[in-house]
Amino acid sequence: MAPPNFEYDFKDLAGNFHGKSSFNSGLYINGEFVEGVDKTTVEIVNPATGKPLSNIPAATDKDVDIAVKAAREAFETRWGTKVPPTERARLLFKLADLIEANADELAALESLNNGKAFAIARAVDLQGAIDTFRYYAGWADKVHGKTIEVNDTKFAYTRHEPIGVVGQITPWNFPLWMLSWKLAPALATGNTIVFKPSEWTPLTAIRVASLIEEVGFPRGVVNILTGIGNTAGAAISAHMGIDKVAFTGSTLVGRHILKSAANSNLKKVTLELGGKSPAIIWDDAELDTAVSWAAFGIGFNHGQTCCAGSRVFVHEKIYDTFLEKFTKKLKEIKVGDPFQPDTFQGPQVSETQYNRIMNHISIGKKEGATVHLGGERHGTEGFFIQPTIFTDVKPEMTIVKEEIFGPVVVLARFNNEEELIRLANDSVYGLAAAVFTRDVSRAIGITNRLKAGTVWVNCYNLLDVNVPFGGYKQSGIGRECGEYALANYTEVKAVHINLTGQPPI
Repeated sequence: MAPPNFEYDFKDLAGNFHGKSSFNSGLYINGEFVEGVDKTTVEIVNPATGKPLSNIPAATDKDVDIAVKAAREAFETRWGTKVPPTERARLLFKLADLIEANADELAALESLNNGKAFAIARAVDLQGAIDTFRYYAGWADKVHGKTIEVNDTKFAYTRHEPIGVVGQITPWNFPLWMLSWKLAPALATGNTIVFKPSEWTPLTAIRVASLIEEVGFPRGVVNILTGIGNTAGAAISAHMGIDKVAFTGSTLVGRHILKSAANSNLKKVTLELGGKSPAIIWDDAELDTAVSWAAFGIGFNHGQTCCAGSRVFVHEKIYDTFLEKFTKKLKEIKVGDPFQPDTFQGPQVSETQYNRIMNHISIGKKEGATVHLGGERHGTEGFFIQPTIFTDVKPEMTIVKEEIFGPVVVLARFNNEEELIRLANDSVYGLAAAVFTRDVSRAIGITNRLKAGTVWVNCYNLLDVNVPFGGYKQSGIGRECGEYALANYTEVKAVHINLTGQPPI
């Protein structure tokens, strides 16, 4: 029996109609939408209201096993090296076109399921996903090996071959954008996929499954399984038939996946994990610009960003002025209904996440930090939190050390470069950082000393698909985006050809 359609009329909190959506909500395995072997389900919720949206299938290890077998059969018979790269490119370009044609619906699903503002989902998330599929479509026929000069008696060359069946697990903060970061390079290089979105935000992944079907990808090439991390995600990480796993999410879960991969078939692993990123405001920075970017650094996606600028270090000469302007800027952020055009910050993604953030705020107060702004619930319905600034913080405080993943920022003073570098690098994470200064030499010098995979200068949270993204230390293994991501999905084979025909002995 086929699972029911997900049907929804998009309305804002005032009840005004913004369109509708209807699509098959089943597990997508081997080119079909199915309920799942055990017919288990998981409830998804609208974070703007806290009310249930629907129940969708929750895959078990049995469903993962079926999907892996389908992906393996597809890889061996109708994908991988069996399909010319130009054909893979054609299908990826067509998928990008279909996502673009359905962009308003997909953006509305992101807003409904994740809580992010529709206008931002449409302009940032959707465009980012479209650009990613097109970028890697262009790479499909350009992943080349090399000829290597050895000597006159031997010809050597390398081939870049697809790894095989890839398991991919993505988070809830950028559901569709992260789907594109995973699927596009894996498909461009000829791999088949078993993909699991977050159980909190699966709607756009399910909708994209129907677009993949419409594009005409061979059955089994892409399998999309909704379900719980501890069940479906764990099964993907441990499955002996999966050759590589790619995960974006928390460092804690990343550790479990790495252990599971090692304890199974030693599958290859890439991890994009957490962060506690510093934004550094020097005393010669263009102050209003720095204030605006710092606000964007913590406010974008409601602080639910792995590279959020959640630690702001301000030179003591301008600290008071910066704090005054920064406070005013955060007060101006429109928090509210995701479907209103002027909304910048919607609700946190779930009640669980809301409670985690509020618990961190409580810990910050208990440890002696000052709540300079916010720190409370916004409104009475849904999972909204006021933009929050902590001052009077110390390096050992929990809110300075741990990733909060919400609209909560800590401000601290510094007075010289050596102190600043020590404070900025004092973290188990190393995902991103930013430097605000008009001195180019200073900007480059500090950038070179920061232990971070991405450093922005006089800006924040600007990502491009052709630029690599990933972290130092416990922020992950490997890089997403750009040419660098292709290495995550290929094996390099070295070939030696004896030209003389003579054996050595």
